[in-house]
Amino acid sequence: MSKVLVPIANGNEDIEAITIIDVLRRGGVDVTVASIHESKQIVMAHGIKLEADVLLTDVADQIFDAVVLAGGMPGAEHLRDCKLLIDMLEKHDIQDALLAAICASPAVVFGTHGFVVDKQATCYPGFEDGLTGAEYIANEPVVMDGNVLTGNGPAAATVFSLTVLGNLKGYDAAKSVADGLLC
Repeated sequence: MSKVLVPIANGNEDIEAITIIDVLRRGGVDVTVASIHESKQIVMAHGIKLEADVLLTDVADQIFDAVVLAGGMPGAEHLRDCKLLIDMLEKHDIQDALLAAICASPAVVFGTHGFVVDKQATCYPGFEDGLTGAEYIANEPVVMDGNVLTGNGPAAATVFSLTVLGNLKGYDAAKSVADGLLC
């Protein structure tokens, strides 16, 4: 079974975080939702309260098949500033695990820490200057380059999550979930 880490922070985009978790779990992926804060209780950007499965410190030594970041502000900034998360992303990048981020996070997290250098990427419009070293693709909701997958915003959350699922479990698994969601 594929294992995915979804780190969450106060201020992450509600739709994106919940869609990522839901779509991947529907697809049979073992999703670990980890708070980067000292509490499992997270308040999303638009007030939804979400309880993480674990604290990020509880899973710091584990290797996952993918690490998937929701966007939203100031959630993306909290993710960017979490040294433990950045260390984990670097470790997973070396292992060629899938690194995925949507909305502000491709620029704020991946761009700040060099994960999109020499890659094509997208992000929420207005954040593209943060995609340091990347070629910004403005007209696509989801862009994949190597082991890095980026999405542009809340409306793309479902297709972004299905793309993560397809990369982990194959086209048929993603199509089955998409069909169930009437996509």
